[in-house]
Amino acid sequence: MEDLTTFLSKSLTSWLVIQACLTLIFIWYLRTYKQPQLSDQELPKTAVILCLRGADPFLPNCVRSLLQQNYPEYDLKLILDSPEDPAWKITQEVIAETKATNYQISTLRTVRHNCSLKCSSLIQAIADLDDSYQVIALVDADTIVHQNWLRELVTPLTNEQVGLTTGNRWYIPTGKYWGSLIRYAGNVSTVVQMFLFQVPWGGSLAIKKQVIQETEILTKWSAAFGDDMLLHKIIKKHGLKIKFVPSLLILNREEIDFTSFFTSLKRLILCCRLYHPNWIALIGDAISSILFPTLTILLSLGFLLTSEWEQAFSLFKSYMIYIIGLLILMLVMELAVQENLRSQHQRTPQIPLKTILKMLIAIPFTQWIYGLAILSSLWMSTVTWRGLSYRIKSPWQIHLVEYHPYQWLDQPIDPKISL
Repeated sequence: MEDLTTFLSKSLTSWLVIQACLTLIFIWYLRTYKQPQLSDQELPKTAVILCLRGADPFLPNCVRSLLQQNYPEYDLKLILDSPEDPAWKITQEVIAETKATNYQISTLRTVRHNCSLKCSSLIQAIADLDDSYQVIALVDADTIVHQNWLRELVTPLTNEQVGLTTGNRWYIPTGKYWGSLIRYAGNVSTVVQMFLFQVPWGGSLAIKKQVIQETEILTKWSAAFGDDMLLHKIIKKHGLKIKFVPSLLILNREEIDFTSFFTSLKRLILCCRLYHPNWIALIGDAISSILFPTLTILLSLGFLLTSEWEQAFSLFKSYMIYIIGLLILMLVMELAVQENLRSQHQRTPQIPLKTILKMLIAIPFTQWIYGLAILSSLWMSTVTWRGLSYRIKSPWQIHLVEYHPYQWLDQPIDPKISL
């Protein structure tokens, strides 16, 4: 038992050091990245595609921010399920308010039953574009972008070696739901992983139209459940780079209750299993992040029950050093990201001491919940997403069980909760 105690203690210390190094690499990139400055004439005409189903909590803010970009020539292409969708009325009101003219609203003409509804919408939106568009930007309805978002997203694509650019989301840890706090804790690690593995995020992504035409992206989307993770393999296969742009870390203020979060987490992990370029590495990370700390605390409790106080104290001390170390890393990341967000004029709330103490409790819960979600995803064959059910046999065998338009009754009761 003493050997096991020593092994677990050293494992936790080693993994904490590794995570600290990876976090510092990410922060260094945030601080040293320099965006080239281009004139308006050098920026290509761009289509921004926003696929909508349901009225996301901050949809008006999202649409308004997309229509007010500091970019010379672009059009917003809105694709909705149907005119019955709650998002239809909201988008019309925002457009009337802003008096924008660079937009087009379409409804989905063909609902494909062998891919997700979002993939169906993307295929239609891209097929409708004329030859004047050189770049396609994708954005989600929970993304409220800053004024220079599109300029900073597209600029790196002027480099011939870059085929895709992306940002990521950053949640706020304050809120009334534990689901929101656990999602925040998990996302801190996810942002670093996605940066290291160069995994695109579909909520803020740009790709050259030529790349789409010369690769099998549309073919893959026509049989896929997820739209973004699969892009990594395709872009790399064609010898192009994926560029993460730090200024495109977007603050997300949506709330989520625990039940909704766990459902969305299982769906996200399923997408990772289906399309993540380094799924095995992700599992290895999960074992280190979840299994070793859990074994440590369980063995410590076992020693307490058998009155082996010295062993129990030694393991508990190692566990607490690990958890407090993770909390410090989260706070360091938060400070670095806050500085980045403020430079983009995105207001960030201060984290009160009460929330920091809750974060300390949330860290082990996050580990256990992610572990449970990973196990659950291994045998998931049916997924519900925005009121629609999909049967999933393999990455390229997807079946939409039955389609129906989104209704106001499907909206969450709390207007700030994610769909």
